[in-house]
Amino acid sequence: MSRDLPIGNGALLVNFDHNYQLRDIYYPRVGQENHTSGEPCRFGIWVEGRFAWLDDPAWSKDLVYLPDTLVTNVTVSHPDLLVTVTFNDAVDLGRDALFRRVRVQNDGAEREVRLFFHFDWHIYGTEVGDTVMYYPAVKGLVAYKGQRCFAACAMVGDRFGLDGYACGKKDVGGAQGTWRDAEDGELGNNPIEQGSVDMTLALKLGRIPAGQAATAYQWLIAARNFAELQAVADVVTLRGPEAFLERTRSYWAAWVNKEDREFADLSPRVADLYRRCLLVVRTQVDSGGAVLAANDADVVKFARDTYSYMWPRDAALAVYAMDQAGYVDLPRRFFELCARIVTKEGYFRHKYTPAGDPGSSWHPWVDATGKPQYPIQEDETGLVLFALWQHYDRHRDFEFFKAYYRPLIILAADFLASYIDPLTGLPEPSYDLWEERRGVMSFTAAAVWAGLKAAANFAQLYGEMKLADRYRAAADGIQQGITKYLFDPELNRFLRRIYVRPDGTTARDLTIDSSVYGLWYFGMFAADDPMIVSTMTAVYDRLWCKTEVGGIARYENDWYYQVSQDIGNVPGNPWFICTMWYGQWVVSQAKSVDDLQRAREILEWVAGAALPSGVLSEQLNPYSKAPLSVSPLTWSHATLVSLVHEYVRKRKALLAAPARASRPTDLQPA
Repeated sequence: MSRDLPIGNGALLVNFDHNYQLRDIYYPRVGQENHTSGEPCRFGIWVEGRFAWLDDPAWSKDLVYLPDTLVTNVTVSHPDLLVTVTFNDAVDLGRDALFRRVRVQNDGAEREVRLFFHFDWHIYGTEVGDTVMYYPAVKGLVAYKGQRCFAACAMVGDRFGLDGYACGKKDVGGAQGTWRDAEDGELGNNPIEQGSVDMTLALKLGRIPAGQAATAYQWLIAARNFAELQAVADVVTLRGPEAFLERTRSYWAAWVNKEDREFADLSPRVADLYRRCLLVVRTQVDSGGAVLAANDADVVKFARDTYSYMWPRDAALAVYAMDQAGYVDLPRRFFELCARIVTKEGYFRHKYTPAGDPGSSWHPWVDATGKPQYPIQEDETGLVLFALWQHYDRHRDFEFFKAYYRPLIILAADFLASYIDPLTGLPEPSYDLWEERRGVMSFTAAAVWAGLKAAANFAQLYGEMKLADRYRAAADGIQQGITKYLFDPELNRFLRRIYVRPDGTTARDLTIDSSVYGLWYFGMFAADDPMIVSTMTAVYDRLWCKTEVGGIARYENDWYYQVSQDIGNVPGNPWFICTMWYGQWVVSQAKSVDDLQRAREILEWVAGAALPSGVLSEQLNPYSKAPLSVSPLTWSHATLVSLVHEYVRKRKALLAAPARASRPTDLQPA
């Protein structure tokens, strides 16, 4: 069940599902410590003796945000209860609190209406040892364990407090939870419970006349201790919850529109999606600098792990996109984190927790014979340097990079320059960006080339020409090696990888893989180089899904969340990023404005495949267009941002000057 409508502030992240049930509460780091473990926190409504939860299929739902902001604007209607409920929910920009405004319109005769808010706690990610209780000091319910406290408070009219509550056991001795107690419209007011627990609060809206509406507010405060909890509760009582909703709406609208942006001939819905993608990316970034791949707890059922980690590759490309959009602070926090977590050898590990600790991994430290090897995806190290140079080249803030020149840039570049096969000039084997196979990948080699070029530029800025020459020589060797070993003249395209078989012989991987886009995107080859043109043409011809959905798969016969065995027509599920990579190539090699048409169509395809909220998943069902795997995927949103910028910039250039193929990035010396 994909996630939708993420809202957050860098410390508190909240996700909903397609029924608009609250599913994930991450605090105090984005993606770390999911205090509901993805279980549904329910909303129910009682109308004159009849009751429904939001997962009742009778509800019709419109799940969107208010335009250009991180405030939801969800409307649900029930044909039997004859009510329309509108939710405007936001995580405050400064306080770690979720605020919810719930407006109930009575579409029938005058009736009494009651609301029920349920919370299923797994504090610190486990339901062992939680406590829930009614806490008079905040006039609400509190859940706590250790250094995590949560207060659920409410207001109807000008009255603060609850009209009922229940604290109880769940999943113990047959107990389903206090939410069952709500279905008769009354709660038992049990004041405290511990262990595996949940809690439900009730609000009475009174009798609502026909055609009229009533509004209630409910908020959830997150804190590390009771003193912090009380302080925020007191401020909310003083100012009222509406003030926090309004300031958050205003802040994000200003944030996403801080630049005077041009969208050329792109449609309004693509422009809207661009702004939504910026906002969604922001929700997935921790205040400590980690850019999380995705925060969707349901993927645990598939892999017994989550995407709530920072892969330096995904993160580097995301901050590159945010740089293109004019955001400075977010990339810098990421670079500061990178300087802290890079290993003493100069490489980045497979992935990291939001706090910057090594994440779980399946890459071994030894090969099949027991020989030590680096368990890395080397492209991740190269792309951090690539993003660093792009940031410098855009902002020219020499002072910022001074602190990171030796401990990050030179350290990582020395590793890249030394981790080279002297016979081929190519990087030594590592794991691919898909994390599935080891070898010498075209994508990885291109990323390492880009990292070395970036480091050479920095070294030249600092007057260290010997270092600059060394890095450029290593990069030149990689380019020569790619041309010699990874381009197949008979197939007339670049290969995905070369690798060593278990018997020690070398093999070529002929699988067509969309990731070969890196060979031109990072600047090694021009987009109109004949070798690139034939390669990208092969990618499109073989990997475009020949269904009504369309889109480009990762590679031939992709197994991950595979839906179809009709590999000839459906080589794999369409991925947003892979489809947009082709769009980026169309933009880069365009010689006229007319040549941009296919890229514009791809942007429209993305907008049409997004959820109504503008959220993009990792991949799509090739027949139904339903989201598959995690949602939202940060990389999907970041790639949309980059593609829009590259499209607008290229169109402007084509209208102003004679056409030439362009690189979306610049790795020429400063």
